[in-house]
Amino acid sequence: KDLSRKKSEFVKLAEGFDNDYDVIGNIDDKLLVKTNEGAPKGMVYAYETMKRKGRVVIIPEQEEVLETVSMIGGKLITDYMKNASSKVYIHELTGEIISELELPGIGSFGGLSGLFDENTAFYSFTSFTFPATVFKLDIDENKSEVFFDSGIDFDASDYVTKQEFFTSKDGTKVPMFIIHKKGVELDGTNPTLLYGYGGFNISLTPYFSTSNLILLENGGVYALANIRGGGEYGEEWHDAGTKMQKQNVFDDFIAAGEYLISEGYTSKDRLAIMGGSNGGLLVGACMTQRPDLFQVAFPQVGVLDMLRYHKFTIGWAWATDYGTSEEDSSMFSYLLGYSPLHNINSGVDYPATMIFTADHDDRVVPAHSFKFAATLQEKNTGPNPLLIRIESKAGHGAGTPIAKIIENVADQWAFMFYNMDITPKY
Repeated sequence: KDLSRKKSEFVKLAEGFDNDYDVIGNIDDKLLVKTNEGAPKGMVYAYETMKRKGRVVIIPEQEEVLETVSMIGGKLITDYMKNASSKVYIHELTGEIISELELPGIGSFGGLSGLFDENTAFYSFTSFTFPATVFKLDIDENKSEVFFDSGIDFDASDYVTKQEFFTSKDGTKVPMFIIHKKGVELDGTNPTLLYGYGGFNISLTPYFSTSNLILLENGGVYALANIRGGGEYGEEWHDAGTKMQKQNVFDDFIAAGEYLISEGYTSKDRLAIMGGSNGGLLVGACMTQRPDLFQVAFPQVGVLDMLRYHKFTIGWAWATDYGTSEEDSSMFSYLLGYSPLHNINSGVDYPATMIFTADHDDRVVPAHSFKFAATLQEKNTGPNPLLIRIESKAGHGAGTPIAKIIENVADQWAFMFYNMDITPKY
């Protein structure tokens, strides 16, 4: 709308909820918009609002996923995700690439801020072996310097971060980050924690965790699998792990575990799996489909009853990824086929399991975990412990006090090491 003209009308730029639109800023009467309309991995176009000439593509869709675009220092700065880690470029306002921002390594870029008419910007960077750090960027010179660091006494040179690709059941190549201390022998004896999510177009990118140092300092391996259902390769990757293709997610995660064993990182007696929320569903499905593959399982605040999940609190909103048992008989049968609660069988030795939930979780109601724990304990005939840890006065995870987080993590590592017959060093 032209505010300089009386009775001017609004100009419609887009409509509906099928695509995303993010107005980056303007150059005179041109609005710059980031969208995935007609470009599942993202693009930027300019719209001349006064002349109404329509869209002109400024930055076309690339092979990588376009995460963010900012107008700072008279330039466009784009953040792309390539193989689940960040690539950042500085562009002219017309879209041409000037240079690539040199980052400290494989990791996650974020928090970019600055003004359009100033040459200075600030951003954060983190990775599995790089604590979150704020950098100051001279845009014209493309030079960064540390502005603020976390002060953690940690030597990243003691550790190795790899990204390896494994083959899933249907032949799809799937990436996985693998982190361990230098000198670790690939002899199949290393305690290993495999983490995943696989849903709702959410990407898992490198991040620093002080908790994971406990595992790494004890000769362990931390693995993060970028399985289908996430957003690491755009909407196609996400769609391949939804509704009647949800089994792809579990197949990917199982294949990740098999890869870690076949490559000598660990063995089935030293392999643990963990995931929360939709990742709790992932762990629940994999431990019931392949109980022989894992020694320890941590389904955290998981969606475990796939026939009734949509009947509680916000569960109905997840139908876009899962479908519901009320849609038709085919979807009912498909959900029943992998629903963790409904696939616990008598006479099976399940992994040592610690189920995590909280009494005030209004996102994934604790009834999921309660029923899963009760059914596991009823039908299990093996020697492994099957426990449920119910946090009091807590919810789905966000906002949990530090004291509770420490207690939670201590229980997690103690349970894992004990059931792998490992005496940890602290």
